[in-house]
Amino acid sequence: MSDRKPHILLTNDDGIHAPGLRHLWEALRHDFHVSVVAPTYEQSSVSLSITTRTPLMVDQWEWEDHTKVWSVSGTPADSVKIARHVLLSDPVDLICSGINRGSNAGRNVLYSGTVAGAIEGVMKDVPSIAFSHTDYPKPDYSVTHDLVRKIVRHQLENPLPKGTLLNVNFPKTEQGPCKGVKMTRQGMQYWAENPHEREHPSEGHAYYWLGAQVQCFDEHPDSDVHWLEQGYATAVPLQLHELTDHRHLDTQRASFEAKLN
Repeated sequence: MSDRKPHILLTNDDGIHAPGLRHLWEALRHDFHVSVVAPTYEQSSVSLSITTRTPLMVDQWEWEDHTKVWSVSGTPADSVKIARHVLLSDPVDLICSGINRGSNAGRNVLYSGTVAGAIEGVMKDVPSIAFSHTDYPKPDYSVTHDLVRKIVRHQLENPLPKGTLLNVNFPKTEQGPCKGVKMTRQGMQYWAENPHEREHPSEGHAYYWLGAQVQCFDEHPDSDVHWLEQGYATAVPLQLHELTDHRHLDTQRASFEAKLN
């Protein structure tokens, strides 16, 4: 039997120097072969964007335990692409993205660069997990280490279906110790716009800070948003292999085509 340790690629959207990325590495480095490829600078809320009109610059160094580390002057999706096709010679068994500073529960997954790092993995048939901490001002990432290890081991032993990633969020530490973890459904909450108008000091025209505020909903009692509020970590399997709304396709195809052809 092979004694090869599973190879895990770490990335994020908060940048190569983010504490959350270091804590993710700390949680996994003793049990797995870990490589790190992450954006040079913060890339929050860039979703699945990629860099096509400027070159990507790569810097390399080592962390403790001879961990290979690279920074890429692009997005999380860029980082995963460059990691797999340029930097890493060994096959990757799992991609872990995070630990993000701030929640990626509910429909925030559509904006998240953290989740996008995992999406880029599953698009290439590499199992992937996104990790986020609901605390934004001062997240205590150290309390996540044990659960991160358990979730990673479980997913390596019990792989998700092809095209499905796991989106994990940890509750606020002010609520007390994490009560456990729930595999659940995605909620509705997201960060909505809250534009602030300013005036350019020399030219006099208006400019805007888009701003953000939480858009809340009457959440399903089995949603990630609900369980996080109860003090549980949440894990949502997000299916990306097939995005078609089959119910609409099946009920509307005939009338749509009849009227338009």
